[in-house]
Amino acid sequence: MNTTPPSPAAPAETGTGSEPGTGQGPRTDRWATFHADRTLVVAARTVTSTVRVLECLPALVRDDGRISVVFAHDPTSAFGEGVLDLLHDAGCRVIPWDRIPEAAPDLILSASENIEVPAGDCPVLVLPHGIGFQKLVPDSRADRVRLSGLVPDALLEAGRAWLAVSHPGQEEQLLAAHPKTAGHTLLVGDPCYDELLAGLARRPAHRRALGVPDDRRLVVVSSTWARSSLIGQDPKLPARLLAALPYDEYRVALVLHPNIWSRHGAWQLRTSQLASALAAGLILVPPVHDWRSALVAADLVIGDHGSVTLYGAALGTPVLLGAFGEESVPGTAAASLARLAPRLEPGAGGTELAATVAAAVEGYEPGRYVPVARQAFAEPGRAHARLRGALYRLLRLAEPDSAPPCAPSLPLPEPPRATPCTAWWVTTGGGSGVTGPGAGPIAVRRFPAAAGEPAPGDGSGTGSTHLACEDTEPDRHLAESASVVLGRAAGDPAGWVADTLAAWPGAALAAVTAEPGAVLVGLRDGRTLAVEGSGDPGLAAAAVYACLRSGPPLADAEVTLRLGTVPGQGLVRLRLRLSLQGGAQPLP
Repeated sequence: MNTTPPSPAAPAETGTGSEPGTGQGPRTDRWATFHADRTLVVAARTVTSTVRVLECLPALVRDDGRISVVFAHDPTSAFGEGVLDLLHDAGCRVIPWDRIPEAAPDLILSASENIEVPAGDCPVLVLPHGIGFQKLVPDSRADRVRLSGLVPDALLEAGRAWLAVSHPGQEEQLLAAHPKTAGHTLLVGDPCYDELLAGLARRPAHRRALGVPDDRRLVVVSSTWARSSLIGQDPKLPARLLAALPYDEYRVALVLHPNIWSRHGAWQLRTSQLASALAAGLILVPPVHDWRSALVAADLVIGDHGSVTLYGAALGTPVLLGAFGEESVPGTAAASLARLAPRLEPGAGGTELAATVAAAVEGYEPGRYVPVARQAFAEPGRAHARLRGALYRLLRLAEPDSAPPCAPSLPLPEPPRATPCTAWWVTTGGGSGVTGPGAGPIAVRRFPAAAGEPAPGDGSGTGSTHLACEDTEPDRHLAESASVVLGRAAGDPAGWVADTLAAWPGAALAAVTAEPGAVLVGLRDGRTLAVEGSGDPGLAAAAVYACLRSGPPLADAEVTLRLGTVPGQGLVRLRLRLSLQGGAQPLP
């Protein structure tokens, strides 16, 4: 296994090529402010490959003005949408692909193997944009498939290509499949995996940044692209998960391969594919950097044969495979994951889906995927240092005197553009909840209504199910069907209750936060109750609704609610005080 590319016996410290953009003479561009000894051209062809370079390159060339970095945009990819926006947002200097010869590069760096490199003799360093060489993908040059990550034969025959690998087994795989790679692989490791490992130290912060409360489990749905991907096979899975998993126990996030965003567009995804799931609170992770935070924060990954699922397994996260395409290459780490990971039954929903998710988390055996990680990544923690060494040798420059770089801390994600959930199916069951001999807590489970009705038995037991909507609910069909209307704040809580019940004639209850830790609940018959112990109007309304259904008196009652079974969730104790007497009528 090669770990270093050959370099001249006495590497020159001063280049003799042209200054980028001049195309003539030595580097004496009169327009430049800074002198550079070498030019590094980064190939930017797809969002996936460009992001991979943008994430690891800053640590490699930090504080080294000897290197001028230029990004060359290759517009030929079917998945090129968004690349220029990404480069401009990052502040990169961008040149058209056909102007690479003018830049006189000393090295071309790419995380896309599918590039047409201009004629010349400078080396080309190719980084994987996923994990190794795990998939067969369509070849844009011919009507066939090819091994993802492998450069064209012409580049190998010219001796210019160097392929970075994360494990010695990948060199053996390449040699068996393409002997021309002999002597042109570099054992670097995986910078992205090292960054993910480093990110685990701040896992709670990443969860908070994504809007995931401490007592919720985060289920991350991960999908690669194409028809055989998880989202291609089962586009309604995110909505079914949201409909099946109690809102007070789970959050659901979706990580889609950037090629999906590029091919279909954000509008199409949000409007035609995921509208109901988004209205139910789905966290749709942006396609650039924040998927790493989602993976660090995850309690379960539901995925496929894509690299994100494999990264999740290697981090020690429980995994369910919802799809696994035939394009996966036998003998790879991805194929090993396919043998070890449990499967999600296609089309599963309701209580079956909820039970499968809970069992995957609670029955997970730590260390299950250690063999997968060992097969994919050699010597974790050293990738950035090794990659810098390879980069500088190919540039024929001495490395800086600074300490070898290590994986940087993952930046916290931007606040997600998740739509607040404003309507729930609420199931209540179990005991009466009222303090007294033999009284048990009322089991309360809430399910986002935009994702569909909960299946029979989803936590209701012998109790009941009602629809609760906030007064801001945009779906009129849901709003007009609500038995309970919720408000988050009101200057005049009693006035809000009266006005709301008048405006929503089908509602039996209206509940609004009156002050921190207290809610005012109004009934259709004129009674109002002050509920103390929680500022969540949905829980206060659920307690009152359950008492009305089962018959315990409301005046000066103490009610205990149980919100699911996730560890860390306790009981909620509420005190109900009758503040205005009306004509007592039980709910129908």
